[in-house]
Amino acid sequence: MFCYQCEQTSKGEGCTKIGVCGKQPEVAALQDLLIHAMKGLSKAAVAAAKANLTDPAMDRFACEAVFSTLTNVDFDPERFPALIYKAVAYRDALKERLNLSGSEDAFVFKPASTLQGLVEQGERVGVKSDPNIHPDILSLQQTLTYGIKGVAAYADHAAILGQTDDKVFQFIYEGLAATLNTTAGLDEMVGLVLKCGEINLRAMELLDAANTGHYGHPVPTTVPLGAKKGKAILVSGHDLKDLEEILKQSEGKGIYVYTHGEMLPCHGYPELKKYAHFYGHYGTAWQNQAREFAEFPGAILMTTNCIQRPKESYQDNIFTTGLVGWPGVRHIADKNFAPVIEKALAMPGFAEDKPGKTVMVGFARNAVMSVAAKVIEAVKNKNIRHFFLVGGCDGAKPGRDYYTKFVEQVPGDCVVLTLACGKFRFFDKDLGDIGGIPRLLDIGQCNDAYSAIQIAVALANAFNCGVNDLPLSMILSWYEQKAVAILLTLLYLGIKNIRLGPSLPAFITPNVLDVLVKNFNIMPISTPEADLKAILG
Repeated sequence: MFCYQCEQTSKGEGCTKIGVCGKQPEVAALQDLLIHAMKGLSKAAVAAAKANLTDPAMDRFACEAVFSTLTNVDFDPERFPALIYKAVAYRDALKERLNLSGSEDAFVFKPASTLQGLVEQGERVGVKSDPNIHPDILSLQQTLTYGIKGVAAYADHAAILGQTDDKVFQFIYEGLAATLNTTAGLDEMVGLVLKCGEINLRAMELLDAANTGHYGHPVPTTVPLGAKKGKAILVSGHDLKDLEEILKQSEGKGIYVYTHGEMLPCHGYPELKKYAHFYGHYGTAWQNQAREFAEFPGAILMTTNCIQRPKESYQDNIFTTGLVGWPGVRHIADKNFAPVIEKALAMPGFAEDKPGKTVMVGFARNAVMSVAAKVIEAVKNKNIRHFFLVGGCDGAKPGRDYYTKFVEQVPGDCVVLTLACGKFRFFDKDLGDIGGIPRLLDIGQCNDAYSAIQIAVALANAFNCGVNDLPLSMILSWYEQKAVAILLTLLYLGIKNIRLGPSLPAFITPNVLDVLVKNFNIMPISTPEADLKAILG
Protein backbone atom coordinates (compact mmCIF):
# COMPACT_ATOMS: atom_id res chain seq x y z
CA MET A 1 0.00 0.00 0.00
CA PHE A 2 0.94 3.63 -0.30
CA CYS A 3 -1.18 6.42 1.17
CA TYR A 4 -0.24 9.99 2.02
CA GLN A 5 -3.60 11.72 1.92
CA CYS A 6 -3.68 12.78 5.61
CA GLU A 7 -1.42 14.99 7.73
CA GLN A 8 -0.34 12.17 10.03
CA THR A 9 1.02 9.94 7.27
CA SER A 10 3.99 7.88 8.41
CA LYS A 11 7.25 9.86 8.75
CA GLY A 12 5.58 12.68 6.82
CA GLU A 13 6.14 10.66 3.65
CA GLY A 14 3.53 7.94 3.28
CA CYS A 15 2.03 4.85 4.93
CA THR A 16 3.33 1.67 3.28
CA LYS A 17 2.51 -1.19 5.65
CA ILE A 18 -0.58 -0.07 7.55
CA GLY A 19 -2.26 3.31 7.78
CA VAL A 20 -1.52 5.50 10.78
CA CYS A 21 -5.32 5.85 10.85
CA GLY A 22 -5.66 2.08 11.26
CA LYS A 23 -6.41 1.38 7.60
CA GLN A 24 -5.35 -2.12 6.59
CA PRO A 25 -3.48 -2.73 3.29
CA GLU A 26 -6.44 -4.57 1.76
CA VAL A 27 -8.76 -1.64 2.52
CA ALA A 28 -6.23 0.79 1.04
CA ALA A 29 -6.10 -1.32 -2.13
CA LEU A 30 -9.90 -1.48 -2.37
CA GLN A 31 -10.18 2.28 -1.93
CA ASP A 32 -7.55 2.81 -4.63
CA LEU A 33 -9.51 0.53 -6.95
CA LEU A 34 -12.76 2.35 -6.18
CA ILE A 35 -11.17 5.71 -7.06
CA HIS A 36 -9.75 4.08 -10.19
CA ALA A 37 -13.24 2.88 -11.12
CA MET A 38 -14.67 6.32 -10.39
CA LYS A 39 -12.16 7.88 -12.79
CA GLY A 40 -13.42 5.57 -15.53
CA LEU A 41 -17.03 6.36 -14.69
CA SER A 42 -16.15 10.06 -14.63
CA LYS A 43 -14.77 9.97 -18.16
CA ALA A 44 -18.05 8.44 -19.34
CA ALA A 45 -20.09 10.91 -17.27
CA VAL A 46 -18.27 13.89 -18.84
CA ALA A 47 -19.19 12.57 -22.28
CA ALA A 48 -22.77 12.00 -21.12
CA ALA A 49 -23.05 15.60 -19.90
CA LYS A 50 -21.99 16.83 -23.37
CA ALA A 51 -24.87 14.79 -24.75
CA ASN A 52 -27.21 16.35 -22.15
CA LEU A 53 -27.58 13.07 -20.32
CA THR A 54 -27.65 13.22 -16.52
CA ASP A 55 -28.65 10.75 -13.82
CA PRO A 56 -29.36 12.07 -10.30
CA ALA A 57 -29.02 8.58 -8.83
CA MET A 58 -25.57 8.20 -10.38
CA ASP A 59 -24.58 11.63 -9.11
CA ARG A 60 -25.54 10.73 -5.54
CA PHE A 61 -23.71 7.44 -5.85
CA ALA A 62 -20.58 9.23 -7.10
CA CYS A 63 -20.48 11.45 -4.01
CA GLU A 64 -20.99 8.52 -1.66
CA ALA A 65 -18.37 6.38 -3.39
CA VAL A 66 -15.71 9.10 -3.33
CA PHE A 67 -16.60 10.15 0.23
CA SER A 68 -16.20 6.56 1.43
CA THR A 69 -12.47 6.73 0.60
CA LEU A 70 -11.86 9.84 2.73
CA THR A 71 -9.72 9.35 5.85
CA ASN A 72 -11.41 7.69 8.84
CA VAL A 73 -14.70 6.88 7.09
CA ASP A 74 -14.98 3.24 6.04
CA PHE A 75 -12.51 0.59 7.21
CA ASP A 76 -14.70 -2.41 6.35
CA PRO A 77 -13.36 -4.31 3.31
CA GLU A 78 -16.65 -6.12 2.80
CA ARG A 79 -18.43 -2.89 1.86
CA PHE A 80 -16.18 -1.84 -1.03
CA PRO A 81 -16.84 -4.53 -3.68
CA ALA A 82 -20.46 -3.40 -4.14
CA LEU A 83 -19.30 0.18 -4.71
CA ILE A 84 -16.66 -0.90 -7.23
CA TYR A 85 -19.11 -3.09 -9.15
CA LYS A 86 -21.71 -0.32 -9.21
CA ALA A 87 -19.22 2.26 -10.50
CA VAL A 88 -18.20 -0.06 -13.33
CA ALA A 89 -21.84 -0.88 -14.11
CA TYR A 90 -22.66 2.84 -14.46
CA ARG A 91 -19.53 3.30 -16.59
CA ASP A 92 -20.35 0.43 -18.92
CA ALA A 93 -23.98 1.48 -19.29
CA LEU A 94 -22.88 4.94 -20.46
CA LYS A 95 -20.22 3.47 -22.76
CA GLU A 96 -22.81 1.28 -24.44
CA ARG A 97 -25.46 3.98 -24.68
CA LEU A 98 -23.08 6.58 -26.13
CA ASN A 99 -20.81 4.16 -28.01
CA LEU A 100 -17.77 5.50 -26.16
CA SER A 101 -14.25 4.25 -26.65
CA GLY A 102 -11.01 4.68 -24.73
CA SER A 103 -7.92 2.75 -23.80
CA GLU A 104 -7.25 3.91 -20.24
CA ASP A 105 -7.33 1.02 -17.77
CA ALA A 106 -9.83 2.87 -15.59
CA PHE A 107 -12.14 3.03 -18.60
CA VAL A 108 -11.89 -0.63 -19.64
CA PHE A 109 -10.89 -2.82 -16.69
CA LYS A 110 -13.23 -5.54 -15.50
CA PRO A 111 -13.40 -5.94 -11.72
CA ALA A 112 -12.46 -9.33 -10.30
CA SER A 113 -15.22 -11.54 -8.96
CA THR A 114 -13.60 -12.14 -5.56
CA LEU A 115 -12.51 -9.85 -2.74
CA GLN A 116 -8.91 -11.04 -2.99
CA GLY A 117 -8.97 -10.47 -6.73
CA LEU A 118 -10.19 -6.91 -6.22
CA VAL A 119 -7.45 -6.31 -3.66
CA GLU A 120 -4.83 -7.51 -6.15
CA GLN A 121 -6.27 -5.20 -8.82
CA GLY A 122 -6.22 -2.29 -6.37
CA GLU A 123 -2.57 -2.89 -5.56
CA ARG A 124 -1.75 -2.17 -9.21
CA VAL A 125 -3.55 1.18 -9.54
CA GLY A 126 -2.48 3.19 -6.48
CA VAL A 127 -0.71 6.53 -6.19
CA LYS A 128 2.68 5.12 -7.19
CA SER A 129 1.40 2.91 -10.03
CA ASP A 130 2.80 5.07 -12.87
CA PRO A 131 6.60 5.41 -12.55
CA ASN A 132 6.76 7.68 -15.60
CA ILE A 133 4.54 10.50 -14.34
CA HIS A 134 6.29 13.77 -13.49
CA PRO A 135 6.35 14.28 -9.69
CA ASP A 136 4.81 17.76 -9.95
CA ILE A 137 1.96 16.53 -12.13
CA LEU A 138 1.38 13.65 -9.71
CA SER A 139 1.38 16.15 -6.84
CA LEU A 140 -1.28 18.26 -8.51
CA GLN A 141 -3.32 15.20 -9.49
CA GLN A 142 -3.38 14.04 -5.89
CA THR A 143 -4.13 17.53 -4.59
CA LEU A 144 -7.06 17.65 -7.01
CA THR A 145 -8.23 14.15 -6.04
CA TYR A 146 -8.09 14.91 -2.32
CA GLY A 147 -9.88 18.21 -2.85
CA ILE A 148 -12.59 16.35 -4.73
CA LYS A 149 -12.94 13.95 -1.80
CA GLY A 150 -13.69 16.97 0.39
CA VAL A 151 -16.16 18.35 -2.14
CA ALA A 152 -17.91 14.97 -2.32
CA ALA A 153 -18.23 14.90 1.47
CA TYR A 154 -19.88 18.32 1.66
CA ALA A 155 -22.06 17.64 -1.39
CA ASP A 156 -23.24 14.39 0.19
CA HIS A 157 -24.15 16.12 3.47
CA ALA A 158 -26.08 18.78 1.53
CA ALA A 159 -27.86 16.24 -0.68
CA ILE A 160 -29.07 14.32 2.40
CA LEU A 161 -31.05 17.47 3.26
CA GLY A 162 -32.22 18.05 -0.32
CA GLN A 163 -29.71 20.65 -1.56
CA THR A 164 -27.91 19.78 -4.81
CA ASP A 165 -26.34 21.53 -7.77
CA ASP A 166 -25.49 19.75 -11.02
CA LYS A 167 -22.34 21.79 -11.49
CA VAL A 168 -20.89 20.29 -8.29
CA PHE A 169 -21.51 16.76 -9.54
CA GLN A 170 -20.20 17.63 -12.99
CA PHE A 171 -16.95 18.98 -11.57
CA ILE A 172 -16.40 15.81 -9.54
CA TYR A 173 -16.55 13.95 -12.86
CA GLU A 174 -14.49 16.55 -14.69
CA GLY A 175 -11.75 16.60 -12.08
CA LEU A 176 -11.45 12.83 -11.69
CA ALA A 177 -11.49 12.32 -15.46
CA ALA A 178 -8.73 14.93 -15.83
CA THR A 179 -6.38 12.79 -13.75
CA LEU A 180 -6.45 10.24 -16.59
CA ASN A 181 -4.97 12.79 -18.99
CA THR A 182 -1.29 11.93 -19.24
CA THR A 183 -0.52 15.01 -21.36
CA ALA A 184 -1.95 17.62 -18.97
CA GLY A 185 0.52 20.39 -18.15
CA LEU A 186 1.20 22.22 -14.91
CA ASP A 187 -0.91 25.26 -15.80
CA GLU A 188 -3.91 23.10 -16.70
CA MET A 189 -3.65 21.12 -13.48
CA VAL A 190 -3.21 24.25 -11.34
CA GLY A 191 -6.33 25.66 -12.98
CA LEU A 192 -8.30 22.54 -12.09
CA VAL A 193 -7.03 22.62 -8.51
CA LEU A 194 -8.25 26.21 -8.11
CA LYS A 195 -11.54 25.33 -9.80
CA CYS A 196 -11.94 22.62 -7.18
CA GLY A 197 -11.77 25.41 -4.60
CA GLU A 198 -14.47 27.31 -6.47
CA ILE A 199 -16.75 24.27 -6.58
CA ASN A 200 -16.11 23.52 -2.92
CA LEU A 201 -17.32 27.02 -2.06
CA ARG A 202 -20.58 26.16 -3.82
CA ALA A 203 -20.80 22.80 -2.03
CA MET A 204 -20.33 24.51 1.35
CA GLU A 205 -22.94 27.12 0.37
CA LEU A 206 -25.38 24.30 -0.40
CA LEU A 207 -24.68 22.65 2.94
CA ASP A 208 -25.10 25.95 4.76
CA ALA A 209 -28.48 26.43 3.05
CA ALA A 210 -29.44 22.83 3.89
CA ASN A 211 -28.54 23.10 7.57
CA THR A 212 -30.02 26.56 8.17
CA GLY A 213 -33.07 25.80 6.03
CA HIS A 214 -33.93 22.75 8.13
CA TYR A 215 -32.69 23.74 11.56
CA GLY A 216 -32.60 27.55 11.55
CA HIS A 217 -29.60 29.84 11.81
CA PRO A 218 -27.39 29.00 14.81
CA VAL A 219 -27.78 31.32 17.79
CA PRO A 220 -25.30 31.92 20.62
CA THR A 221 -25.85 29.06 23.04
CA THR A 222 -24.25 27.94 26.30
CA VAL A 223 -23.37 24.23 26.22
CA PRO A 224 -22.57 22.28 29.40
CA LEU A 225 -19.51 20.04 29.35
CA GLY A 226 -20.63 18.06 32.38
CA ALA A 227 -23.13 15.21 32.55
CA LYS A 228 -26.69 14.66 33.70
CA LYS A 229 -27.73 11.70 35.84
CA GLY A 230 -29.44 9.16 33.62
CA LYS A 231 -29.18 7.02 30.49
CA ALA A 232 -27.07 8.43 27.68
CA ILE A 233 -26.40 8.40 23.94
CA LEU A 234 -23.30 10.01 22.42
CA VAL A 235 -23.41 11.20 18.80
CA SER A 236 -20.14 11.87 16.98
CA GLY A 237 -19.19 12.73 13.40
CA HIS A 238 -20.79 15.61 11.47
CA ASP A 239 -24.30 14.69 10.30
CA LEU A 240 -27.13 16.89 11.62
CA LYS A 241 -29.87 14.73 10.11
CA ASP A 242 -28.68 11.66 12.01
CA LEU A 243 -28.60 13.65 15.24
CA GLU A 244 -32.13 14.86 14.59
CA GLU A 245 -33.32 11.28 14.06
CA ILE A 246 -31.68 10.15 17.30
CA LEU A 247 -33.37 13.03 19.14
CA LYS A 248 -36.77 12.21 17.63
CA GLN A 249 -36.56 8.48 18.23
CA SER A 250 -35.23 8.75 21.79
CA GLU A 251 -37.63 11.47 22.93
CA GLY A 252 -39.57 10.57 26.06
CA LYS A 253 -37.47 7.48 26.81
CA GLY A 254 -35.47 8.90 29.70
CA ILE A 255 -32.26 9.23 27.71
CA TYR A 256 -30.03 12.29 27.47
CA VAL A 257 -28.28 12.89 24.15
CA TYR A 258 -24.75 14.30 24.11
CA THR A 259 -22.56 15.48 21.24
CA HIS A 260 -18.93 14.61 20.64
CA GLY A 261 -16.30 16.14 18.36
CA GLU A 262 -17.61 18.22 15.46
CA MET A 263 -21.21 17.73 16.58
CA LEU A 264 -20.69 20.40 19.29
CA PRO A 265 -22.01 23.29 17.09
CA CYS A 266 -25.33 21.45 16.71
CA HIS A 267 -26.39 22.86 20.07
CA GLY A 268 -26.76 26.27 18.43
CA TYR A 269 -29.44 25.25 15.90
CA PRO A 270 -32.97 26.24 17.07
CA GLU A 271 -34.69 23.14 15.66
CA LEU A 272 -32.28 20.86 17.50
CA LYS A 273 -32.16 22.95 20.68
CA LYS A 274 -35.89 22.44 21.17
CA TYR A 275 -35.43 18.84 22.34
CA ALA A 276 -35.38 18.90 26.15
CA HIS A 277 -33.22 15.76 26.36
CA PHE A 278 -30.50 17.25 24.12
CA TYR A 279 -28.21 18.02 27.02
CA GLY A 280 -24.55 18.82 26.45
CA HIS A 281 -21.17 17.98 24.97
CA TYR A 282 -18.95 15.11 26.07
CA GLY A 283 -15.26 14.80 25.23
CA THR A 284 -13.13 16.64 22.72
CA ALA A 285 -11.70 15.87 19.28
CA TRP A 286 -11.76 12.67 17.23
CA GLN A 287 -8.25 11.48 18.12
CA ASN A 288 -9.20 11.23 21.81
CA GLN A 289 -12.21 8.99 21.27
CA ALA A 290 -10.54 5.72 22.34
CA ARG A 291 -10.15 7.09 25.87
CA GLU A 292 -13.34 9.15 25.93
CA PHE A 293 -15.61 6.47 24.44
CA ALA A 294 -14.24 3.87 26.86
CA GLU A 295 -15.39 6.06 29.76
CA PHE A 296 -18.84 6.91 28.33
CA PRO A 297 -21.54 4.86 30.13
CA GLY A 298 -23.99 4.75 27.22
CA ALA A 299 -24.43 3.97 23.53
CA ILE A 300 -22.33 5.70 20.87
CA LEU A 301 -23.24 6.52 17.26
CA MET A 302 -20.66 7.48 14.59
CA THR A 303 -22.41 9.40 11.81
CA THR A 304 -19.60 10.32 9.39
CA ASN A 305 -15.82 10.35 9.19
CA CYS A 306 -13.61 10.40 12.30
CA ILE A 307 -13.99 6.83 13.57
CA GLN A 308 -10.93 5.14 15.08
CA ARG A 309 -10.35 1.48 15.86
CA PRO A 310 -12.82 0.78 18.68
CA LYS A 311 -11.42 -0.67 21.87
CA GLU A 312 -12.78 -4.03 22.94
CA SER A 313 -14.18 -2.37 26.07
CA TYR A 314 -16.77 -0.42 24.07
CA GLN A 315 -17.01 -2.24 20.73
CA ASP A 316 -20.39 -3.65 21.78
CA ASN A 317 -21.68 -0.15 22.60
CA ILE A 318 -20.73 1.66 19.37
CA PHE A 319 -22.76 1.80 16.15
CA THR A 320 -22.09 3.22 12.70
CA THR A 321 -24.45 4.69 10.13
CA GLY A 322 -24.26 6.30 6.71
CA LEU A 323 -20.90 5.76 5.01
CA VAL A 324 -19.01 4.91 8.20
CA GLY A 325 -17.85 1.35 8.71
CA TRP A 326 -15.57 -0.75 10.87
CA PRO A 327 -15.34 -4.55 10.74
CA GLY A 328 -17.36 -6.10 13.54
CA VAL A 329 -19.18 -2.89 14.49
CA ARG A 330 -22.96 -2.94 14.05
CA HIS A 331 -24.04 -0.77 11.12
CA ILE A 332 -27.47 0.87 10.91
CA ALA A 333 -28.30 1.46 7.27
CA ASP A 334 -32.02 2.23 7.54
CA LYS A 335 -31.82 5.05 10.15
CA ASN A 336 -33.94 3.05 12.57
CA PHE A 337 -31.87 3.73 15.66
CA ALA A 338 -33.84 1.40 17.95
CA PRO A 339 -30.71 -0.75 18.57
CA VAL A 340 -28.81 2.35 19.76
CA ILE A 341 -31.68 3.31 22.07
CA GLU A 342 -32.03 -0.23 23.40
CA LYS A 343 -28.30 -0.37 24.13
CA ALA A 344 -28.46 3.00 25.92
CA LEU A 345 -31.35 1.79 28.09
CA ALA A 346 -29.46 -1.40 28.94
CA MET A 347 -26.33 0.46 30.01
CA PRO A 348 -25.88 2.17 33.38
CA GLY A 349 -25.72 5.76 32.15
CA PHE A 350 -24.39 8.45 34.47
CA ALA A 351 -24.98 7.59 38.11
CA GLU A 352 -25.10 11.22 39.20
CA ASP A 353 -24.93 14.76 37.89
CA LYS A 354 -21.39 15.80 37.00
CA PRO A 355 -21.12 19.59 36.87
CA GLY A 356 -18.49 20.93 34.53
CA LYS A 357 -17.43 23.93 32.52
CA THR A 358 -19.61 25.49 29.84
CA VAL A 359 -18.71 26.75 26.39
CA MET A 360 -20.45 29.03 23.90
CA VAL A 361 -21.35 28.01 20.35
CA GLY A 362 -23.55 29.50 17.65
CA PHE A 363 -21.48 32.37 16.27
CA ALA A 364 -22.11 31.53 12.62
CA ARG A 365 -22.47 34.26 10.00
CA ASN A 366 -26.04 35.23 10.91
CA ALA A 367 -25.20 35.74 14.60
CA VAL A 368 -22.02 37.69 13.86
CA MET A 369 -23.70 39.83 11.18
CA SER A 370 -26.39 40.81 13.70
CA VAL A 371 -23.73 42.63 15.73
CA ALA A 372 -21.64 43.72 12.75
CA ALA A 373 -22.16 47.41 13.47
CA LYS A 374 -20.82 46.92 16.99
CA VAL A 375 -17.81 45.02 15.68
CA ILE A 376 -17.06 47.64 13.03
CA GLU A 377 -17.30 50.43 15.61
CA ALA A 378 -14.93 48.55 17.92
CA VAL A 379 -12.38 48.26 15.09
CA LYS A 380 -12.72 51.94 14.18
CA ASN A 381 -12.25 52.93 17.83
CA LYS A 382 -9.20 50.64 18.00
CA ASN A 383 -10.81 48.53 20.73
CA ILE A 384 -10.36 45.55 18.41
CA ARG A 385 -6.90 45.55 16.83
CA HIS A 386 -6.92 42.26 14.93
CA PHE A 387 -8.94 39.13 14.12
CA PHE A 388 -7.42 35.66 14.05
CA LEU A 389 -9.14 32.70 12.43
CA VAL A 390 -7.58 29.76 14.26
CA GLY A 391 -9.30 26.65 12.98
CA GLY A 392 -9.17 23.41 11.08
CA CYS A 393 -8.65 19.76 11.95
CA ASP A 394 -7.17 18.41 15.15
CA GLY A 395 -4.94 15.36 15.35
CA ALA A 396 -2.59 13.39 17.55
CA LYS A 397 0.70 14.32 15.89
CA PRO A 398 3.14 16.27 18.10
CA GLY A 399 3.25 19.99 17.43
CA ARG A 400 -0.44 20.71 17.63
CA ASP A 401 -0.02 22.36 21.01
CA TYR A 402 1.13 25.32 18.88
CA TYR A 403 -2.52 26.27 18.42
CA THR A 404 -3.22 26.24 22.16
CA LYS A 405 -0.18 28.37 22.89
CA PHE A 406 -1.01 30.71 20.02
CA VAL A 407 -4.52 31.44 21.30
CA GLU A 408 -3.28 31.82 24.85
CA GLN A 409 -0.81 34.47 23.68
CA VAL A 410 -3.20 36.43 21.45
CA PRO A 411 -3.34 39.96 22.96
CA GLY A 412 -6.45 41.07 24.82
CA ASP A 413 -7.46 43.56 22.11
CA CYS A 414 -7.77 40.79 19.48
CA VAL A 415 -10.64 38.42 18.64
CA VAL A 416 -10.23 34.71 17.84
CA LEU A 417 -12.66 33.11 15.40
CA THR A 418 -12.57 29.33 15.34
CA LEU A 419 -14.18 26.37 13.62
CA ALA A 420 -13.80 22.60 13.14
CA CYS A 421 -12.30 20.23 15.69
CA GLY A 422 -9.01 22.10 15.94
CA LYS A 423 -10.78 24.33 18.46
CA PHE A 424 -10.74 21.58 21.06
CA ARG A 425 -7.19 22.63 21.81
CA PHE A 426 -8.60 25.80 23.42
CA PHE A 427 -12.42 25.79 23.18
CA ASP A 428 -12.98 25.87 26.94
CA LYS A 429 -10.64 28.76 27.71
CA ASP A 430 -12.18 31.96 29.07
CA LEU A 431 -10.75 34.75 26.91
CA GLY A 432 -13.23 37.36 28.13
CA ASP A 433 -14.83 39.94 25.87
CA ILE A 434 -14.26 43.30 24.22
CA GLY A 435 -17.18 45.63 24.93
CA GLY A 436 -19.57 42.70 25.17
CA ILE A 437 -18.16 40.94 22.09
CA PRO A 438 -16.70 37.54 23.13
CA ARG A 439 -13.04 37.24 22.25
CA LEU A 440 -13.54 33.58 21.29
CA LEU A 441 -16.24 33.03 18.68
CA ASP A 442 -17.08 29.45 17.66
CA ILE A 443 -18.32 29.60 14.07
CA GLY A 444 -19.10 25.89 13.81
CA GLN A 445 -18.03 22.76 11.96
CA CYS A 446 -15.32 22.55 9.29
CA ASN A 447 -17.89 23.17 6.54
CA ASP A 448 -18.85 26.38 8.32
CA ALA A 449 -15.74 27.86 6.76
CA TYR A 450 -18.46 29.21 4.46
CA SER A 451 -19.72 31.32 7.38
CA ALA A 452 -16.19 32.52 8.11
CA ILE A 453 -15.76 33.54 4.48
CA GLN A 454 -19.06 35.44 4.49
CA ILE A 455 -18.07 37.24 7.70
CA ALA A 456 -14.73 38.24 6.15
CA VAL A 457 -16.39 39.46 2.96
CA ALA A 458 -18.93 41.51 4.96
CA LEU A 459 -16.16 43.15 6.98
CA ALA A 460 -14.20 43.90 3.82
CA ASN A 461 -17.27 45.53 2.28
CA ALA A 462 -17.87 47.55 5.44
CA PHE A 463 -14.33 48.89 5.37
CA ASN A 464 -14.31 49.25 1.58
CA CYS A 465 -11.26 47.07 1.14
CA GLY A 466 -10.26 43.57 0.07
CA VAL A 467 -10.22 40.62 2.44
CA ASN A 468 -6.42 40.57 2.29
CA ASP A 469 -6.41 44.18 3.55
CA LEU A 470 -8.43 43.38 6.67
CA PRO A 471 -6.80 43.10 10.10
CA LEU A 472 -7.41 39.35 9.77
CA SER A 473 -4.94 36.45 9.84
CA MET A 474 -5.69 32.79 9.17
CA ILE A 475 -3.83 30.23 11.25
CA LEU A 476 -5.00 26.86 10.00
CA SER A 477 -4.45 23.23 10.93
CA TRP A 478 -5.23 20.36 8.60
CA TYR A 479 -5.62 16.61 8.87
CA GLU A 480 -7.81 15.19 6.10
CA GLN A 481 -9.28 15.93 2.71
CA LYS A 482 -12.12 18.25 3.70
CA ALA A 483 -9.45 20.58 5.02
CA VAL A 484 -7.68 20.31 1.65
CA ALA A 485 -10.89 21.35 -0.12
CA ILE A 486 -11.33 24.35 2.21
CA LEU A 487 -7.74 25.45 1.64
CA LEU A 488 -8.31 25.29 -2.12
CA THR A 489 -11.40 27.45 -1.66
CA LEU A 490 -9.37 30.08 0.18
CA LEU A 491 -6.75 30.02 -2.58
CA TYR A 492 -9.45 30.30 -5.25
CA LEU A 493 -10.72 33.41 -3.43
CA GLY A 494 -7.21 34.86 -3.54
CA ILE A 495 -6.68 34.77 0.24
CA LYS A 496 -3.00 35.31 1.00
CA ASN A 497 -0.62 34.94 3.95
CA ILE A 498 -2.25 31.78 5.32
CA ARG A 499 -0.19 29.99 7.96
CA LEU A 500 -0.64 26.21 7.73
CA GLY A 501 0.41 23.40 10.03
CA PRO A 502 1.40 21.46 11.93
CA SER A 503 3.23 20.15 8.84
CA LEU A 504 2.78 20.68 5.12
CA PRO A 505 1.10 17.97 2.99
CA ALA A 506 3.39 15.13 1.93
CA PHE A 507 1.79 15.16 -1.53
CA ILE A 508 2.98 18.72 -2.22
CA THR A 509 6.31 18.76 -4.08
CA PRO A 510 8.83 21.59 -3.63
CA ASN A 511 7.93 23.04 -7.03
CA VAL A 512 4.20 23.04 -6.32
CA LEU A 513 4.86 24.58 -2.91
CA ASP A 514 6.93 27.26 -4.63
CA VAL A 515 3.91 28.14 -6.80
CA LEU A 516 1.74 28.47 -3.69
CA VAL A 517 4.31 30.62 -1.95
CA LYS A 518 4.83 32.93 -4.94
CA ASN A 519 1.14 33.38 -5.66
CA PHE A 520 -0.42 33.25 -2.19
CA ASN A 521 2.45 33.61 0.27
CA ILE A 522 1.23 30.48 2.03
CA MET A 523 3.65 29.57 4.80
CA PRO A 524 4.20 26.93 7.48
CA ILE A 525 3.60 27.83 11.10
CA SER A 526 6.75 28.48 13.12
CA THR A 527 6.33 29.36 16.81
CA PRO A 528 3.41 31.25 18.37
CA GLU A 529 5.74 34.00 19.52
CA ALA A 530 7.40 34.47 16.14
CA ASP A 531 4.16 34.28 14.17
CA LEU A 532 2.34 36.75 16.43
CA LYS A 533 5.27 39.17 16.21
CA ALA A 534 5.34 38.88 12.41
CA ILE A 535 1.59 39.55 12.20
CA LEU A 536 1.16 42.24 14.83
CA GLY A 537 4.62 43.80 14.83
